[in-house]
Amino acid sequence: MSLIEILIVLSPVFLLIAGGFAAARFGLFREDHVTGVMYFAQNFAIPVLLFGAVARMDLQTYFDPQLLMSFYGGAFCSFILGIVGARYVFRRTPGESVAIGFAALFSNSLLLGIPITERALGADALGSNFAIISIHSPFCYLVGITFMEFARADGESLANTLKLVGRAILRNALMLGLGLGFIVNLSGLELPEPFWAAADMFARAALPAALFGLGAILTRYRLSQSFGETSMVVTLSLIVHPIIVLLLGRYVFHLDDGPLYSAMITSSMAPGINAFVFASLYQRAIGVAASSVLLGTAISVLTVSVWLRFLHI
Repeated sequence: MSLIEILIVLSPVFLLIAGGFAAARFGLFREDHVTGVMYFAQNFAIPVLLFGAVARMDLQTYFDPQLLMSFYGGAFCSFILGIVGARYVFRRTPGESVAIGFAALFSNSLLLGIPITERALGADALGSNFAIISIHSPFCYLVGITFMEFARADGESLANTLKLVGRAILRNALMLGLGLGFIVNLSGLELPEPFWAAADMFARAALPAALFGLGAILTRYRLSQSFGETSMVVTLSLIVHPIIVLLLGRYVFHLDDGPLYSAMITSSMAPGINAFVFASLYQRAIGVAASSVLLGTAISVLTVSVWLRFLHI
């Protein structure tokens, strides 16, 4: 695929983001509009999308432990490198270092990873994406919170914090959609065709609404003075993470090209909004997290194009 063809594949995704950004920047899309659209997408449409994908997923084919170890091995390495760099290169406090590492850990696997993979590889390739996404939030938050509680001395006990996080995860609409999807899949429950037709109609609204809302949300962020830390996070997210996934997937776990390409594309996404949410939760390195989401999303237009060209897609 030529560079022009790659840009044609990527352009609808980033045009939706740019449209939301422009609409919010010029006052055509107010704060309450953004909040409403993102609430609809994150609490209704995307959970239905995830429910349908997992309920009808061939778990034996796509839920591959080696695929997950390739992706999350790369994510964890990026997390540790982010902590070490923030602590010993940029002299950040332990708590700030964990928040900065979390920004390198939590890639935007859902809002960017799914539409870009679908555009590049086709809808049949999304099974691997949904397998990765099914444990993404629990894995990242449990890792991030565990490290944060060991790093800081002024919070709740680790046991109490994990209980709070466990309850929050169980009440999260995305996790509810995933959980119900697994129940339907594993139980073999047959749902009527009109139900699936309605669910598919609903799910089709999820990604366009979420991408447009993401663009609007990015207007809230500014590149902070911590440009060094931000650049490190973006480098880890867009370059280091997919390199590690490539090495693990191809040379350690010997994944087939389809799952490997899906994992690499997903791993090359910019930091997700949850990087900012996590930093805000602990009031640590909020500027770096916000700047990483903004700069990473902008630069990923180029880096994802390079990765697709490298994979000969």
